[in-house]
Amino acid sequence: MRRSSYAAALTGNTGSSPANPAPTRSGAFSHLINNSSTPHTIGQHRLSRSIDPNDHHNSMSTSWGRGGPLPSYSSQTGHWQGLGSGAQDIPPLFVPSYLRGSKHAEKVQEAHRAKAAAQRDYRSTHSSNPGSLSTSSSSANLHKLAGSHRGLTHEVIERAPVFVDEQASPWPTRWNESDKFAQLEIEDGGRQAKFSGSQKTHDEAASVRADCPMPRQCGIYYYEVTVVSKGKDGRMIGVGFSGPKVALSRIPGWEPESFAYHGDDGQIFNNTTSGKNYGPKFGTLDVIGCGINFRTNTAFFTKNGHMLGTAFRDLKPNMHYYPTIGMKKPGETLRANFGQEPFAFDIDKMVQDEKTAIQEEINQTKFAASALSAPDETQFIHRLISQYLAHDGYVETAQAFAEEIVDEARALANGDDATIPYQEAVEDMDALNRQKIRSAILEGDIDKALKHTQAYYPSVLRENDNIYFKLRCRKFIEMIRDCNELNTQCQSSHTSKPSAAANSKNRNSTATDEYDFQMELDEQFGVNNPTPSLDDLDDEDDLETSQTKLSQLTANTIAYGQELRAEFANDTRREVKQALNDTFALIAYENAKESSLAPLLEIDGRVPVAEELNSAILVSLGKSSSAAIERLVQQTEALVGELADDGGPGAFINY
Repeated sequence: MRRSSYAAALTGNTGSSPANPAPTRSGAFSHLINNSSTPHTIGQHRLSRSIDPNDHHNSMSTSWGRGGPLPSYSSQTGHWQGLGSGAQDIPPLFVPSYLRGSKHAEKVQEAHRAKAAAQRDYRSTHSSNPGSLSTSSSSANLHKLAGSHRGLTHEVIERAPVFVDEQASPWPTRWNESDKFAQLEIEDGGRQAKFSGSQKTHDEAASVRADCPMPRQCGIYYYEVTVVSKGKDGRMIGVGFSGPKVALSRIPGWEPESFAYHGDDGQIFNNTTSGKNYGPKFGTLDVIGCGINFRTNTAFFTKNGHMLGTAFRDLKPNMHYYPTIGMKKPGETLRANFGQEPFAFDIDKMVQDEKTAIQEEINQTKFAASALSAPDETQFIHRLISQYLAHDGYVETAQAFAEEIVDEARALANGDDATIPYQEAVEDMDALNRQKIRSAILEGDIDKALKHTQAYYPSVLRENDNIYFKLRCRKFIEMIRDCNELNTQCQSSHTSKPSAAANSKNRNSTATDEYDFQMELDEQFGVNNPTPSLDDLDDEDDLETSQTKLSQLTANTIAYGQELRAEFANDTRREVKQALNDTFALIAYENAKESSLAPLLEIDGRVPVAEELNSAILVSLGKSSSAAIERLVQQTEALVGELADDGGPGAFINY
């Protein structure tokens, strides 16, 4: 099945408005931005990326950025963790040592950053008085961009209140004060539990569950508990895990879906009051660890850093298990470590051993060709690389790579050309043309890219007006970028040199002094010097030339901006209006590179535009818009994600 999937990948057969107006500028560009029919409003919509069943981009936003999507948001006036009527502080996120670098940890960290950003936005919006600095036009209308922005515009994070869609299951951080026995006290920031009541019946106990279940996506989850005190007359303590509906008036392990290791007798319990011998007894100052390996659906315990072995098997794969502790005697106190501190047990090594075993299994899996004409693993990889290079327009590299593998194959064949499984590299005119277009965009020469596209592939821009619009906007950005750079140079030249005449005088004086000194030395050594040639460049003339060039470039930019606005004035697409607003907003700043919209000027923004145009050209030629190796990577990531969701081997893989 894997073979057919890889072959399919190779062949391509795979299935709230602001109160103040936008900032104004009384400069050369002022009429472009100040005369907008509607103020630049933030938070009215999000740009989304969509791909049709044939893997073709059909959204205006596909080339805004190629990075991973931001966490999803809802525009509903909802709440998350108390946010809405009054934002609460989000505690700093800690990552247990054994989860660092894992795919699940990355997802949880991303979700946590999104929550923190949403809270900051909420507070900045709702804690400001009308007319204050924080609600000024510049902060209300010109939003900041995400750090991963690469393209023409960016995804807009709507101003709070927002609801953060929690797609990554967080790990436990503390004991849950809303999910405990009444006579149990929670102290030390939620990590310490103490039985402060009295036992009414023989079977009564006090238990508490953690705030979150153990996430299966971790692969292995582990926590530890330190027995701070075993109380006055016993050590009836249970450490383990339980389902969300298990009664908390009993010691863990005595109820269905409850599992625990008890300190008074060293036995383990599950749905019974009769335990099984498992490990030593434990009491004050002992550190008991509890973990679940979701790949094998087994549970284990540790004592003072030593593994005690497998305790439970065949755990239900669809059950949410919460870290749970219980105690029966007054004064008994337990303190948890969910990863905020180093563990007594070397859980890091256990997880690493699991990763190593899975990686060895992957390495031992051989590529199996199901047909006589199918390539072997090496040939298959070579074809993937060659197709990727040709697909993305790296013509010279593709030819050099093809020649190298053919030469290698010929050397191994000892001159027998009949056994060479590769063909000689042939010149691909379409690849050469696409390379010219791509290079022009990456160099910022949009006019050249448009000219070549119209000459070689005239139907592409007619059938993909969104790409044509992005190219036009990109040209305007490049012109603004050039104006900004030249203006900075002129200002720097004007401020760093008091006057051209003074500089010339100083330079001539210094040069003359140096010449006289050199003449004296040469006379002593009998050396004849020619007449000196001094630098006669006039800094004042250079500055005047730069200012003239800036004036002309500014005039050209204004004319182009007017043309762009007129061309798309009647376009009703929201993404077009948003992109135009973002682009024209650059003009509000004297130095756009120091503004919140500075990422729009970065040359990296050329890349997604070039990639989307390249994809559109390929589609017009009847080819796939993405390379086979890209589809293969996407397919692999999807499969690994499926294997990770239930705690399988995919939870330990993160490339």
